Amino acid sequence: MRRSPSRRTRIFLAVLLIYVAGITWLLWRVVGDIDPRYRESAEEAQVEIAQLMATLVEQDVIAGAIDTRRLEPLFRALYAREFSAQIYNLHKQKVELRVYVTDRSGRVIYDSTGRAVGADYSRWIDVSRTLAGGYGARATRAVGADYSRWIDVSRTLAGGYGARATRDVESDPLSSVLYVGAPIRWAGEIVGMVGVGKPVQSFGQFVQDARQRVIWVGAGSAAALLVLALIVSVWLVRPFGLTADYIRWLRTQRGFHPLRMLRRAAAMARGAVQEMGDAFTGRNYVADYVQTFTHEIKSPLSAIRGAAELLQEAGMPPEERVRFLANIGRESERIQQLVDRMMELTALETRRVLDQVQPVALGALLREAAQGVAPAAARRGVVIDVQGLREDLGEVHADGDPLLLRQAVGNLLDNAIDFSPEGGTVRLSLRLQGRRGVIAVRDQGPGIPAYAQAQVFQKFYSLARPHSQKKSTGLGLAFVREIAALHGGSIALGNAEGGGAQATLTLPLISGQLR
Repeated sequence: MRRSPSRRTRIFLAVLLIYVAGITWLLWRVVGDIDPRYRESAEEAQVEIAQLMATLVEQDVIAGAIDTRRLEPLFRALYAREFSAQIYNLHKQKVELRVYVTDRSGRVIYDSTGRAVGADYSRWIDVSRTLAGGYGARATRAVGADYSRWIDVSRTLAGGYGARATRDVESDPLSSVLYVGAPIRWAGEIVGMVGVGKPVQSFGQFVQDARQRVIWVGAGSAAALLVLALIVSVWLVRPFGLTADYIRWLRTQRGFHPLRMLRRAAAMARGAVQEMGDAFTGRNYVADYVQTFTHEIKSPLSAIRGAAELLQEAGMPPEERVRFLANIGRESERIQQLVDRMMELTALETRRVLDQVQPVALGALLREAAQGVAPAAARRGVVIDVQGLREDLGEVHADGDPLLLRQAVGNLLDNAIDFSPEGGTVRLSLRLQGRRGVIAVRDQGPGIPAYAQAQVFQKFYSLARPHSQKKSTGLGLAFVREIAALHGGSIALGNAEGGGAQATLTLPLISGQLR
């Protein structure tokens, strides 16, 4: 059974996920907003240029007719200019501004690029024949392209403000050009318009550079904040304790064992991460246990209170008085067991790493645990079968605390004895699984109901014992789970094939001792 994350861990992960999602959303919004802001800035400058060009063209309007002859040499000289301008990371060497002029119907009468006024005449008969050395003539009206449907042209000619973004190459989004329009007026009447275009790619480098800077700064700031939070957490929880514990443990070791040292370091790192999670989520052990303890202690306290009230009645028969006194003693013992278990579990949960670690011979430990529960098994008529402790395995060792491991196995055996029928057998076995030792405790009881299989490791959850119909404190399996986690192992409990329940405690073994 895989250990499910605790509520504290889930809260910590949820907070971390919300933090990452918030930073990601913020960066996405900021990065996505960069391109529109640059476009707005470029468009604002183009509006002024368009108004300037319209004013220039209006100087040559005669009786409503637009004369663009001045523009041809102007732009020819402009495009031929040589210059070098280093604008931050952009090295600019040519003018990319585009200008076209239309009449009042929206037909182009001038285009600085030559694209919209029949730039390619090579297929016309007069041009092709003349260039071939012959005589060519044609009757064709040389007019420009009709831009009346473009939104920048139509709105500007209608007296509004028009702007558009059009691709030079339909399939290439990088070829997009931003156009804005300005009206040409004569005697208060709009007789044409000037369109000023600017390739988006000309300021696209600024957009890309700004995006990269924002992403790097945002990611760096988020990472720095997270690292700072982790450092503060370590400082608040256990300043320098991790290193000191590790050095103290190294001094107790004999010889150089890299794998054991690495495993110990990993265990201590996991403990530090858990402590940081506690600091982040503000886990309050007192509040947790007061709430659960209050819930669990209600029943025995009610029984004691009821018995005490009845004992105060006059004329109670002696046998009844003895029965109620025994009830008080039994419920008091139950409360004492609950308090003791809670204190043990609380002390165990606050330990992130084992203080005293030594090689533990698992075979010998399991035999000692079996001998320890033998009297309780004998009272129930249950046999402890240790035939599964195979001698051919030799004495395999695991690093750990022998007292805690013995308590863990003892709890599993006590549980199996409680659920075994009278005259039943509890089998204790040890086998190897790769670099791990697997300790199995199997009983011949009724097994675990389907509704309880997901809850058996929860604190204070317990099933009624078949022979007495009474429940335990519900802390034994939670205690075993904490011990397994401290030793870098795992615990599972499920129904065995052929009936009964089987608990499986898996522990990492010391390398070099495996056969």
